[in-house]
Amino acid sequence: MAREGQKIRVRLDKRRYGKFVTVVDGFQDADVEQIGRELKKKLACGGTSKKDSVELQGKHTSRIKQALVSMGFAEDMIDMN
Repeated sequence: MAREGQKIRVRLDKRRYGKFVTVVDGFQDADVEQIGRELKKKLACGGTSKKDSVELQGKHTSRIKQALVSMGFAEDMIDMN
């Protein structure tokens, strides 16, 4: 499946000690580790790649949509919660 046709969901989780994590999921037939590496580099943060999601350390909801669009994902398919 092409990157343009994927429904991506972005949400913010609050973890222990008041830390925030931006979770990006909904990737289908994509190299999640490569996408996670690119997002961490573009947003200058740490994080991890899970099975079908990427967790980024910190609040990145204001910049994540622009970063995903620059990587080839369709802007109207990105759901910001």
